[in-house]
Amino acid sequence: MRDGLNMDRQEIVQWLKCSPGEELDSLREKADQLRRLSVGDEVHLRGLVELSNICSRNCSYCGIRRDNLSIKRYRIKTEEVLRCAHKAVKFGFGTLVLQGGEDPGLTKEFISDLILRIKTETDLAITLSLGERNVDEWQEWRKCGADRYLLRFETSNKDLFHRIHPPQEGQPQCDRVAMLKTLQALGYETGSGVMIGVPGQSYDDLARDIELFAELGLDMIGVGPFIPHPQTPLGMKENVKMAAEQVPNSVEMGLKVLALARIVCPGANIPSTTAFATLDRKSGREMGLCWGANVVMPNLTPVEYRKLYEIYPSKAASTETPEQSRDAALIQIKHLGRTPGRGRGDSPTHLEQLTKPIRKEG
Repeated sequence: MRDGLNMDRQEIVQWLKCSPGEELDSLREKADQLRRLSVGDEVHLRGLVELSNICSRNCSYCGIRRDNLSIKRYRIKTEEVLRCAHKAVKFGFGTLVLQGGEDPGLTKEFISDLILRIKTETDLAITLSLGERNVDEWQEWRKCGADRYLLRFETSNKDLFHRIHPPQEGQPQCDRVAMLKTLQALGYETGSGVMIGVPGQSYDDLARDIELFAELGLDMIGVGPFIPHPQTPLGMKENVKMAAEQVPNSVEMGLKVLALARIVCPGANIPSTTAFATLDRKSGREMGLCWGANVVMPNLTPVEYRKLYEIYPSKAASTETPEQSRDAALIQIKHLGRTPGRGRGDSPTHLEQLTKPIRKEG
């Protein structure tokens, strides 16, 4: 365990159930103080490019699932991604995040070429978020220069995970925790996270998720409230099965989880995610930055594709230009008295691991 977990599960559950007031304010203050001590006042901006909304999976919560026939599919061309990369450099960002569905067209060769082109033409760090892939693909992309990989485990409750994330036909159930450990062994800065308030998630489940953040020693943690999509099974009331003590999918619950994630993983990079901004357009992202977050991800995806990457409806910033997304983030950062980050913004947790001496056996 790279960062100590100082709370037992019962205490985490108590915080998750804590009502607004002075006690809950103390949680926010502790998370914000730890954020300041561990990663500073800089807010790192990561340029997000949504490569494709084509997906071979049929997850019950995601709007770009295979069986949603109501959306227009797309896949961005290499030259379009490179223009986004150069825009990120122009904006002063240190990282480009390449995200997409599990699209068979995003082949090992396509992504490898993309990484090499970006690394040749810029100094950007590259984060990949491309779902479950083969180890040889991860190895090749790391060799080409990919720095980070984000793979959410979504929930530590295995029964719930398999219910909302069915395997592909003829394939066994996956183990995302094992996959995350493989990514760590390959040298990636490794990120994960969960949905908050997905139907069937109990308080004990969510507390276990937070424990798992610490056990994995994550470099990046992305959390956000579950937002139902009407074209998915979990967006249809007749398919929804709630837990006996169901976690609400609210901004307030999301902020508690964000704060607890900072407390159990002080050195992680934690974004104030789009889900917060979607549920609270006015101040959702700013609140995330006050509860322990230190990363914002302005969207650089060309506007003509932006609306089509609809993992949930009415996604914040879906009609903004890249310049508008950047400017909105900078205004919020300035309003909080924080400063935009400089450079790659690598996780202190990851950097600490790299500098540790190798222990010899015997």
